[in-house]
Order: sequence, then structure tokens, then C-alpha cells
Amino acid sequence: MTDDMIAAIKTVYDPEIPVDVFELGLIYKIDVGDDRSVKVDMTLTAPGCPVAGDMPGWVADAVRTVEGVMDVDVELVFDPPWDPSRMSDEARVALNMW
Repeated sequence: MTDDMIAAIKTVYDPEIPVDVFELGLIYKIDVGDDRSVKVDMTLTAPGCPVAGDMPGWVADAVRTVEGVMDVDVELVFDPPWDPSRMSDEARVALNMW
């Protein structure tokens, strides 16, 4: 189920950066409860991100598409602050940051 959730989250892109939010390292934690409720902690590349109000909803909508998920709560957190070291190698290649 977690692999399916990650695949679903990878369909959500930061509109200013051509990389999905998972590979950018914006997803800090995915917890699945015994009742199949999902809690996601995520952050943004910058606190003043223009889609700050929308992106958690996009992630929640993506996770809801996974079979078996009963409920989704996405919390926006800023501790620890995001920095480029959280990006995957795939994201670094896409952004030419080698």
C-alpha cells in the first residue's frame, strides 16, 4: 500500500519546478493507521510558496486514489526546513544540479 501511495504522490508536481513533490523531498512522513487512515507530513520549498494552500490538497487527493485508503490528512510542516539536500538523485538530474 505504501508503494502505491508513493506512486500516487509522485503524480503531484510543484508548478514552479518540473519535479514531483516526492522526489523533491517535500514528503517528510507517511503513516498508515490500523483503520487505513493515512497521515502525511509535508513541507514546501519555501514558506511563501504561492500554492501553499493548494498543494496539501493535491497530495491528499492523490493518496485517496489508492485502493484501501479510508481517510487522508496532510499536514504542512516547516520543521525541519526544506533544503536542496533532501532532493533525490532523480530530482537533481532533472534540475541539472550535479
